[in-house]
Amino acid sequence: MAILRSNQIREMADAEAAAKLTEVKNELSLERGRVRRGGKSTNSGRISELARTVARMMTIMHEKKKGIVRKIRERKKKTG
Repeated sequence: MAILRSNQIREMADAEAAAKLTEVKNELSLERGRVRRGGKSTNSGRISELARTVARMMTIMHEKKKGIVRKIRERKKKTG
């Protein structure tokens, strides 16, 4: 699964974000279990990426719940 950016998470509906959060948590659990069993992770930075994504998703979901509004930034397009 691709790592989600903040603006992608903010655009999701609450139910969709909750489903994605569950999916990312399961993937993180599988990666951690694979390493604990002595296996190799396919990507060494994947565990920290997934953990950061879980934290980002939980933060944004909490902001939505509390009514904290953050602007969705538009990405600048590169010219050239």
